[in-house]
Amino acid sequence: MSAVELDLRSVKGFLVADARGRVIGRVESPMYGSQPDVPDALAVRSGFLRGRRLVPAEAIGAIDEGSRVIGLSVMRESIRKFL
Repeated sequence: MSAVELDLRSVKGFLVADARGRVIGRVESPMYGSQPDVPDALAVRSGFLRGRRLVPAEAIGAIDEGSRVIGLSVMRESIRKFL
């Protein structure tokens, strides 16, 4: 499934796991950049003191709406941190 097919506007609160299944955090909000109505990244809160990670849409492998989990196609180390 490509990132274009995924609706990232309604995934707030979903868990995010890397390609190994390790939980990175929860989606805090979609991030917009190239288009005002289509998110191209997610802000993921890693923990209270651990900050946030910016997950680009291209890194998303699958979204399971039933379990509310987003699976990434990359390892956690490749996802950039920001404040």
